[in-house]
Amino acid sequence: MADTPADDRTLGGDKTPEPDLHHVDVAEATAIFNNLSRVLSARSRIDTNGKAVSSENEKDVEKGGSEEAPFDLREYLTTTNDANQNAGIKHKHVGVTWEDLRVDVPGGSGYKFYIKTFGEDALNFWLTPLTWSWSLASRLIPARKRNFETTTILHESSGVLKPGEMCLVLGCPGAGCTTFLKVIANDRNDYASISGDVRYAGIGAREMAKYYKGEAVYNQEDDMHIATLTVAQTLSFALSLKTPGPNGRVPGMTRKEFQDAVLNMLLKMLNISHTANTYVGDEFVRGVSGGERKRVSITEMMATRAHVLCFDNSTRGLDASTALDFIKALRVMTDVLGQTTFVTLYQAGEGIYNLFDKVMVLDKGRQVYYGPPSDARKYFENLGFKPLPRQSTPDYLTGCTDPNERQFAPGRSELDVPCTPEDLEAAFLRSPYARDMQDSLQKYKLQMETDKADQEAFRAAVAADKKRGVSKKSPYTQGFLNQVRALVVRQFQMRLQDRFQLITSFTLSTVLALVIGGAYFDLPRDAGGAFTRGSVMFAAMLTCALDTFGEMPVQMLGRPILKKQTNYSFYRPAAIVIANTLADIPFSAVRIFIYDLIIYFMAGLARSAGGFFTFHLFTYMAFLTMQGFFRTFGVMCSNFDTAFRLATFFIPNMIQYAGYMIPVFEMKRWLFWIFYINPVSYALSGALENEFMRIDLTCDGQDIVPRNGPGMTKYPEGLGPNQVCTLFGSEPGQDIVTGRNYLSVGYGLDVSDLWRRNFLVLCGFLILFQITQVLLIEYFPQFGGGGSAVIYAKETADNKARNAALQEHKAERRGKSKGDVEVQESSNESSTRFERKSFTWERINYHVPVAGGSRRLLHDVYGYVKPGTLTALMGASGAGKTTCLDVLAQRKNIGVVSGDLLLDGRPLGQDFARKTAYAEQMDVHEGTATVREAMRFSAYLRQPIEISIEEKNAYVEEMIEVLELQDLADAVIFSLGVEARKRLTIGVELASKPSLLFLDEPTSGLDGQSAWNLIRFLRKLADQGQAILCTIHQPSSLLIQSFDKLLLLERGGETVYFGDIGVDSVHLRDYFARHGAHCPPDVNPAEFMLDAIGAGLTPRIGDRDWADIWLESQEYAGARAEIERIKSEALAKPVDETPPSTYATPFWYQLKVVTTRNNLMLWRSPDYVFSRLFVHAFISLFISLSFLQLGNSVRDLQYRVFGIFWVTILPAIVMGQLEPMWILNRKSSSRIYSPYVFAIGQLIGEFPYSVLCAVVYWALMVYPMGFGSGSAGVGGTFFQLLVTLFMEFFGVSLGQLIGAISPSMQIAPLFNPFLMLVLSTFCGVTIPFPSMEKFWRSWLYQLDPYTRTLSSMLSTELHGLVIQCRSSEFTIFNPPSGQTCNDWASDFVTAVGGYLDNPNDTSSCRYCQYSVGDEFFTPLNIQYSNRWRDAFILFAFCVFNIIVTIIASRFLRYAKR
Repeated sequence: MADTPADDRTLGGDKTPEPDLHHVDVAEATAIFNNLSRVLSARSRIDTNGKAVSSENEKDVEKGGSEEAPFDLREYLTTTNDANQNAGIKHKHVGVTWEDLRVDVPGGSGYKFYIKTFGEDALNFWLTPLTWSWSLASRLIPARKRNFETTTILHESSGVLKPGEMCLVLGCPGAGCTTFLKVIANDRNDYASISGDVRYAGIGAREMAKYYKGEAVYNQEDDMHIATLTVAQTLSFALSLKTPGPNGRVPGMTRKEFQDAVLNMLLKMLNISHTANTYVGDEFVRGVSGGERKRVSITEMMATRAHVLCFDNSTRGLDASTALDFIKALRVMTDVLGQTTFVTLYQAGEGIYNLFDKVMVLDKGRQVYYGPPSDARKYFENLGFKPLPRQSTPDYLTGCTDPNERQFAPGRSELDVPCTPEDLEAAFLRSPYARDMQDSLQKYKLQMETDKADQEAFRAAVAADKKRGVSKKSPYTQGFLNQVRALVVRQFQMRLQDRFQLITSFTLSTVLALVIGGAYFDLPRDAGGAFTRGSVMFAAMLTCALDTFGEMPVQMLGRPILKKQTNYSFYRPAAIVIANTLADIPFSAVRIFIYDLIIYFMAGLARSAGGFFTFHLFTYMAFLTMQGFFRTFGVMCSNFDTAFRLATFFIPNMIQYAGYMIPVFEMKRWLFWIFYINPVSYALSGALENEFMRIDLTCDGQDIVPRNGPGMTKYPEGLGPNQVCTLFGSEPGQDIVTGRNYLSVGYGLDVSDLWRRNFLVLCGFLILFQITQVLLIEYFPQFGGGGSAVIYAKETADNKARNAALQEHKAERRGKSKGDVEVQESSNESSTRFERKSFTWERINYHVPVAGGSRRLLHDVYGYVKPGTLTALMGASGAGKTTCLDVLAQRKNIGVVSGDLLLDGRPLGQDFARKTAYAEQMDVHEGTATVREAMRFSAYLRQPIEISIEEKNAYVEEMIEVLELQDLADAVIFSLGVEARKRLTIGVELASKPSLLFLDEPTSGLDGQSAWNLIRFLRKLADQGQAILCTIHQPSSLLIQSFDKLLLLERGGETVYFGDIGVDSVHLRDYFARHGAHCPPDVNPAEFMLDAIGAGLTPRIGDRDWADIWLESQEYAGARAEIERIKSEALAKPVDETPPSTYATPFWYQLKVVTTRNNLMLWRSPDYVFSRLFVHAFISLFISLSFLQLGNSVRDLQYRVFGIFWVTILPAIVMGQLEPMWILNRKSSSRIYSPYVFAIGQLIGEFPYSVLCAVVYWALMVYPMGFGSGSAGVGGTFFQLLVTLFMEFFGVSLGQLIGAISPSMQIAPLFNPFLMLVLSTFCGVTIPFPSMEKFWRSWLYQLDPYTRTLSSMLSTELHGLVIQCRSSEFTIFNPPSGQTCNDWASDFVTAVGGYLDNPNDTSSCRYCQYSVGDEFFTPLNIQYSNRWRDAFILFAFCVFNIIVTIIASRFLRYAKR
């Protein structure tokens, strides 16, 4: 979050942060407002000549106005209103009313969604026709229609919030706070139905969505931005699309001036000016800190200039003082601009709470209070709820709605206090607050209906904002062309600044071009070079076109940002489609030009400028067309697996029906039409026609029949009168074949079609795919997300019994007093026994490398954690809390750590990481496991092997109970909310029974009650002997006193305090009071101490640095002395002689547990497994349909070769899917189990699915094509199954190898095109062995695993296969007069092979090139006798991959922290 290594992501050589760098500067912001208002005033005072009276103040805006007097809200409002009035600009005051608002979601009450499995997915696929028919029948037959069940998540509620007011929405998780905010912001797409009346200044929700979308906006909890844009670029983009037209700006102010002024004001207001030129960043790209990124999200939303703002937990991850600063800034914005602001916050402090005008409390979707914040506590106390001392009002209010946490006033109980959501709602509706609310609502509605001044002013202001030419009915400020222009600039910046993608794409493209150019180097212009000349263009075209397959995931990854920005009404979705294409052209055009240049001239294609540029044009057009094609799928499909399945319908057909493998006149009559709707066929035809129209081919050597064999001199060396050329398009007696004739006869292509057909049709396809993208994204948007239902795994009998026991205990506990969370005493006392060891650290310094040197993040930190104590680690944002925790937990692997870390007075052993638990902020889990399974997995592998499975299971049940995860025990992790995942993270770590427990911000993202529950639970663990150290943000006064000790850091990693806290924080308050900082009784000590040391906006108390005060204090000396005492006591204890082990359990046990989990994960990942099976089946089936029941002709022999060659695509299918899953599953720093176990377990998990996929592919290949007609017979087809299995295993093992050596999911796929191209090019099919360059033939051909695949499969299939030419396949020549065909050609046939069909004729001799299949593969360096050898060489490659994968998993660790 905001305080990672000060922050780690902003270390790139920036200067040391100023004291208040990370805080919102309200004072300066208000001064800037004031300055801006004076500029507006100055601008509006126009003299009679039309000139501005003054321009001095303009400079003040640029300076930031830091010298201005403190902000006066009344003065600002007066001057701004005067300026606007003089300029004729209307205000936008939008009060919000909602009446009987109710929201329903799909699924009946108590209905559970269960996770789909591979078995269910496969069954549903076969039942699809039946389910479609049933669905159609139910729609047509009225009796069959049934209402879809829904659940109400927000019950009828009403209220009003006027302009200039702020409302705080409070509730426990699941109360409906987010739903309420989204509906108020008119974001309604995620729900089954919304009823009730919501009005904005009297305008209905439907009209608001249609004409004024973007005037009510929602800021979600997660920050989503383009990582490779800077903060200034991100905000400038938003402003460029929201800058008002001339009528919406004061006269004389240009668009640029307006944008600069507002950008400057926003950056300074939220104090992120120092980040303006820093990347926003994400988990892959280093950028601003978490807290700064949150403020970027806020400023982006403010740039919309909307007046109804909904903020969802926007202080998550900010420390208490920064959170308060932000809400103060929001208060200023609301007051100054007359906005209407709704905010939901977790763990809001009293200072924040008091800034709001209204507070709404929700309980299970029911409105149980809406009214003044000052009266809320009194209202609930009057109902009979007891407040706790120093408990903040927001925590108290949410606590009253939590059945586990609320306490009743003395003498009151559930019997006379409303407890259920329904009772609390009824009590509120009877209260005077509900009557006041209804009265205000009706009065405001009446005012809006009778006095439409606000509404008319709002409509006029929105109309004035629009740029000239934009329709009044359009919800957008800018016209479509302006939107496209702004997006083109943004997309261009994004691509230009994404150096990684830019460098890798250019490098990969150039390397691929060099491989293709090198493989087909300097092709001869003879008959032998004709086939390879076509091959090089086919390879170049396909490699370039299929490179665009990567567009599909890119389209899907950008959806959340697209949804957010279209909801903000920045641009039409269609604009991004056009902009993407235009912004990509400068980069792709250069890249493809270099690619084409290398291939064209290395291969020795027709060397003319016209030839090259025509080739480049067709290749680039193919690239753009296929880019549009795959982007269409990316836009159309809801997830990548669906798009992947759909793409497999097209890709094999595009390759097969490009007109090269099978000439169009040879295609099956029921499939030839695919050629005419295939964009690749037109691009390839154009490239072939362009090349062959420019060259002639010389007929010599192997293409003359009959010719001399080895040692023969019977026939003429050249083309004699009784010999013919076998090249397509040759004419008798002519040894030159024109390229035009070759194309016409061999492929049915006419060079005159180059421009009149091929180019025009390609242009048509390019435009078509742009149109399909525009239509799909406009009318059928697939934004994804929105579904927040929890998904469960089906219960087993054992789990059912355990769940019943959990619910029984929960009911019993609810029946008792609502006191503390109890850690149940287990029947076996070892269940909650912890290894008691003290942990000390002294003189801890930490330096990290930055540009130009290193930076210190921690400085001489001292402290200790003793068994049975709970220690808090606190500090301002950027003080290095997470850094300190990482260093102490030994989780850092970059930078230099110095100082002493001792466990029981001794240096840390190799088992330290295993015996300590670290619950990180990131919540990384295996998503398809259930809560119970994840905790059991941790317990099985991290608790000693001596503890029985029953004990471990019982302990997990106990942890589920104390973490209050009873209702979610069988919930699948990927569907859990933030709060449940946080508790699970802690549970997984606790399941290991660690001697030390580290937690990084365990309460971040939790509501006040959940945070309180969690800290009380940690307190109970500490009381039982656990040693705990955790960082904490925004603790309430109640939370902070639950801790025993506090380590407080200030910026620069300097210690400010380490010592006891005490009841009511007495020791902490005394320490600060002794040094001049007295904490008032009504102030939270945790917030006060941060302000005292200068963490917030207020200057620090006192004139000395608190770090210096600490070093001179008696507490510092006491801490040093205590560390020495702990060390001496620990060293006096006997040493445990047991040698430490890195892992708690033996190798084979780890392998069993990990493999079981992997198998379950794959079974529950049908999108991954079934997609793979589907793709295998579909590709095999479609290839087989093209080559159905092959005969014995020469053409059929070639088709058998092509059919077998398609087996080489199997690794490509597997690798693309497997690599991301491998990297996601890699837990390189977990120390839970051996990396060897991880690698082997992943492989074993894939094994059954690999066998299934291989068998399906094989069955759909050999039987439809009619394999097994040669000497090997049916047994030969089963040998081919073995080779197919080996190929599948090769794909899996190679994919895992690449995953193991790749640092991230971005890098892994970059290896695939290169490997696949090299392996398929040099295996001896696309370039026949005799035609291959000697350099490649001598080593790469031999090293290529695909060489072994094709050798073994081809020799098995073709051995002994009798060939019988069709009439069109015979080569016809005339013998010399007086000789029979046999007399003239028998020596040739004996030497070369083949047969004469009419040996005794004296004219028109019919020669067939092959008589048996062996004659085809023998010249290709393939031997039937070597087929077993070749198959097991392929298997040896698999074994090699596995060994390297296991070694790489052990030695390559990529988790940098």
